Formats: sequence, structure tokens, C-alpha cells
Amino acid sequence: MTFSRMADRRPVETRVERDDGVVFAMRGAGGGADLPHDLVHALVETELDVADGIWGCVADGVVWRSMRHVSGRQPPHAAERSARLTRERSAAIQRAEGLADLVGRSARGAEVLPGEASALGLPPDRLTAAAAALADAARRWRSLAVGETWTLEWRPAPRRRRG
Repeated sequence: MTFSRMADRRPVETRVERDDGVVFAMRGAGGGADLPHDLVHALVETELDVADGIWGCVADGVVWRSMRHVSGRQPPHAAERSARLTRERSAAIQRAEGLADLVGRSARGAEVLPGEASALGLPPDRLTAAAAALADAARRWRSLAVGETWTLEWRPAPRRRRG
């Protein structure tokens, strides 16, 4: 995925290329000096080994409404697969949103209530490490000149088998 640094808070256009060669353009919040929301997800999900969050869903075939097909042959029944995965993973998606919000607030020094991390299954030391990594990423993002890009290769953590 490639995120472009914008001059202001216009929606960020991100280029997403899946392993199957399908390419999308994705519009998302953030931009300017602020980390794009979708980059926050990618960084937090990578740091916390979240395989079934927003980007795990994209890797597995979910196409969000903010995504526009650019090139590559989509697999048969791609829309049906996307809808099914979105339904099946709704709890994991909500958890990923909660983690991105929690880590983002912590990285900015905002208040994190006692118990918020444990409610999401996140030990305090992992929250601290993820927040520090996100704060470093925010500094790196702010140092980019307008028009420069940040390319990130997202690789999911191995999924644990449920026994």
C-alpha cells in the first residue's frame, strides 16, 4: 500500500495492491500532517499482529466502499466473498477499530481509561510499545514533503488455529 502526503486534510488517496495482483485506489480520512486513518490501521495491526483486522480483510478479499478497482482481474464472485467476509468478521473488524483508536489516542498522549486495553485483550506493555511505534510513525509522516509517499508492505501474522 502506498500513502501520499497531502497538503491539507483532503481525503487521502492510497494505492493498494493485493497479492493476487488486483489494484485498488482507496480514499480515506487523515492527511496533511496527520497520519491517514488507514495507515494508522496498517501500523497498529502490524505492530499488534492482528491478522483479521481491516488489512487482513482486504488481503483476503474484502473491498470496502472507499475502494475503487483500478486494475487486475478480480476473482469470480468477489463481491459475494467480500460481503460474506465482512459479515463473518464483524466482531474482529470492530476490535481492530477499537485498537486503532486506543493506540492512536495513547500515541498522541490523550487519556486512556484504566481497563480500556484489557477490554480489547491488549496487555498494557503491548499498548505502550504500539503507541511508541505509532508516535514514531507520526513524526516520520510529518517529515514527508507534500507529494512524497510512504509505501508499506503489510503481511499478516500467522492465524492461530482454533482447537
